[in-house]
Parts: sequence; structure tokens; C-alpha cells
Amino acid sequence: MRDNTNDLTLARNYLDKYRFLIREYELVKKKQHPTYRLAKDFYAAHDTDRRSFLKYYNRFKQSGKESDLLPGKRGPKYRTRRPIRFIENKVLEQRELGNSKLEIADILKQKLGKFIPSASGIYNILKRYGKNRLTPKMKQNKRRIIKERMGQLGHIDCHHLSKNVIRGQNQKLYLLCLLDDYSRLAWAEVNEDITALTTMFSAMRGISALRNQYGIVFEEIIADNGPEFGTAQSLQKHNHPFERMLIEVGIKRRYTRPYRPQTNGKVERFWRTLQEDLIHETDFDSLEELQNELVQYLYYYNHERPHQGIGGKKPIEMITLNNKN
Repeated sequence: MRDNTNDLTLARNYLDKYRFLIREYELVKKKQHPTYRLAKDFYAAHDTDRRSFLKYYNRFKQSGKESDLLPGKRGPKYRTRRPIRFIENKVLEQRELGNSKLEIADILKQKLGKFIPSASGIYNILKRYGKNRLTPKMKQNKRRIIKERMGQLGHIDCHHLSKNVIRGQNQKLYLLCLLDDYSRLAWAEVNEDITALTTMFSAMRGISALRNQYGIVFEEIIADNGPEFGTAQSLQKHNHPFERMLIEVGIKRRYTRPYRPQTNGKVERFWRTLQEDLIHETDFDSLEELQNELVQYLYYYNHERPHQGIGGKKPIEMITLNNKN
């Protein structure tokens, strides 16, 4: 392939064009041009932008150097278009943790403010350093939430039910689940809405139920950034019902990572299991029947159903292991 790096053809074409335009322009200004009487006629005939032409013309007249007729590199002169090395290093550090370009952009925006590359700019950095494809090591470095005792972390989430889950009704219903990370012991209930206030009271009942039934005292609870739970960017956490409730009971609020649903994957897996075992191809005569069936299913899930994520044990059996630790 031909190397065009040192090809000066484009520069010569620029200079030839401007030499011609300058001669024509100066004849117009001296009223000596045989065709054009006004400068605007000259610009229109040569399809030339007045401001652009005068910028290069005045620059050339002041310096006398034809090189000033060539277009300069756009952007600030004090730096190149590439991000500074510090930003590139931060991008590469996050990539080693297995984060995608979207995740990296969000993480850096939170840490460094708005003056960071876009997702496409981050991809260009990764490609430049040969990091645009995840290696097995990067995949292994993806952070996983693994807890060592009951109550260390709880997962909470809301789930939308189909409108026809109750026979003959067209009503929106929602499920809220609170699940312990270590034992996978779960609690859930049906709600008719997912407003922040309803979510707060429902979460309180879940925290109380798991404490009374299984002795789980949560230290932290992780939820997504939905309006019912509050967002990480909110500056008025004391005014949000769910976040204020956690502050009052002394539980730390954690937020899921943007573009990483796996952060709350344990409760997402619970929804899938519940859908397969209880909801799919099933309808109920009333809301009360659905609530009763859910209570019975939760007993089955916590006491009788082996869980692959905890080595085939039943969630209730994890209490014994927790006490040994």
C-alpha cells in the first residue's frame, strides 16, 4: 500500500488555489477586474466563503508566509486531541477490571466529572492500546459480590406482573423481593403500585420478616437506581422514603452498577425461578389467592428447594453454616 504521509500534493493544491484567489481579489479591490465589480460577486463566482477567505488572506498579509495559507489543525494549541495520559491510564485500569466502554464512561464521570471521553472515545483508547477485546484475565477480574455471613448484604428489587395474572381482571400488580446474599433466604409480597412510599413500607415488612423468622440483621442493602428506591446522584437522600428508612434503621444503601444488571443478579435469578415455578401459565381467582400462593411458595423456596448457587443446599441450611462461621 502506498504511503501518503509525505505526499505534498494537497498542500500544493491549496497554495495554487489561494494564489489565484488572492490575485483575483486584489484586482477587484483595485477596481481593475474585467469581470467582477464587487467582492460579493467574486465570492459567489468562486464559491468561496467570505469569512474563511479573509481569515487566510489577512493571516498571509501579516506574515508574508505562504504556509499561513494552509489550513491549521483545529482545536486548542496547548494540547492534542487525545486525552491526557492520566485519563488514558484510568480507562485502562477500569478495563483490567473487565468493565465495558459504557461502564468506564459512567465510572469516570462520577469520579472525575464531565471532562472525560465519550464511550466511543474510550473505545478508541482501548483499541489504541490493544484492549478492545476482553481477555480471560479481564473476565475473571469482573467484580462479583460474594458475602461470608448472613445479613452482610441484602438484595431488593421490584418485578412487574402481567395484567392478566388474576382471571378476569386487567390490573397492574408488582412484586417486591428482599433476599439475603449469603443464604439466599428470600421474602416477597404483592403490591398494587411501586411508589416510593409503598416500596418503603414493603421493604420495612421484608426486613422485619427476615429478622423475625431467620435472625437476619442486614448491614447493607443494594437496589437499582429506580425512582422507587432513589438514585445515586440524588442530593436529598433524607427526603426519599426508602433511603430515609434505611438511614433510620442503620442499614447502608448500596447502588447497582450502571449497565451491569449482574450486580443485583441474585434477586434477578429469584424472579426467573419464581416465574418458572409459580407464575408462568398460571392465573389466580383473586389477589388474595395470589398472595396466599406466594407465601406458600416462599416456604418451599426457603426450606425445601435446593439452590445451585449455594452448592445444592437449601437456603434454610445456610443458617447452620452461618452459625459455625
